[in-house]
Amino acid sequence: MSSHTEQGTREYIEKHNIVELLNLLTSMLFYYRPDSPREFLFDQLDRLKVSKGSRGNGPCLFNQSNLDALFGVLDPCSQGSITRSQYTKALKTLGIKHFREFPDGADDDRILQETFSREATAGLLRAASTYQ
Repeated sequence: MSSHTEQGTREYIEKHNIVELLNLLTSMLFYYRPDSPREFLFDQLDRLKVSKGSRGNGPCLFNQSNLDALFGVLDPCSQGSITRSQYTKALKTLGIKHFREFPDGADDDRILQETFSREATAGLLRAASTYQ
């Protein structure tokens, strides 16, 4: 059985999305490999602080070209759309927990690239703004 302190620690970690934040920052370090990791982390945390106050762009590992590349992998025949299942799995893979489950095109099982990019970008921005 966990102690009161352990339970409080778990609640704190969940409330402030500490694991997700550390995963994001660690992934960004490995991806960008900055010459000064400490300065890079300070800059990313500063961006996060500024974005919370202004609803601007916080630190994010993925940019539009990454989303375009991901869509291309999901749509290898260049049909211009992906299925709702592919859309859902892709957003979850990007670490997006909260997103529109039935976006434009879901009824026809044809999610267009524009819709995917819009929803992914919104989800990534929402995820970054949840760090407290």
